[in-house]
Amino acid sequence: MKSYLYSFVFIFILFSCSNEDNITPQTEADIQAYIAANNLNVQKTSSGLYFIIEKQGTGTFPSRNSNVTVAYKGYLLDGNVFDESANGISFNLNQVIPGWTEGIQLFRVGGEGKLIIPYQLGYGIQGRAPAIPGGAVLVFDINLKSVN
Repeated sequence: MKSYLYSFVFIFILFSCSNEDNITPQTEADIQAYIAANNLNVQKTSSGLYFIIEKQGTGTFPSRNSNVTVAYKGYLLDGNVFDESANGISFNLNQVIPGWTEGIQLFRVGGEGKLIIPYQLGYGIQGRAPAIPGGAVLVFDINLKSVN
């Protein structure tokens, strides 16, 4: 009976240990390597968000409380696509990851570009299983369709 108790305690400890201890988050150096490898001309905000405005658009800028419709493609630095909406999805900017709340406000309606979001402004060290690993930098191709 005593060996079962020790086995149970060992298994409990093993599974209760945080998986975050084994995660190595992507760093500023990883972002810089991605930018250099893809020959990108980026701008950086004070929060650490990188962005490229490829087409400014002619409509209005959204605010952090705006409802917007955005067509996008999201992928990791290695190019693996984790989400995509070619026709666009609608949401309120204060209900998404901080990198989107900040980054989408940089575009006018009709604007297109790219956001490179450090993990701290994305899904953090925990990620979003199964597609987004913990500590992952996120890259989004953005097309702001409307501000409602």
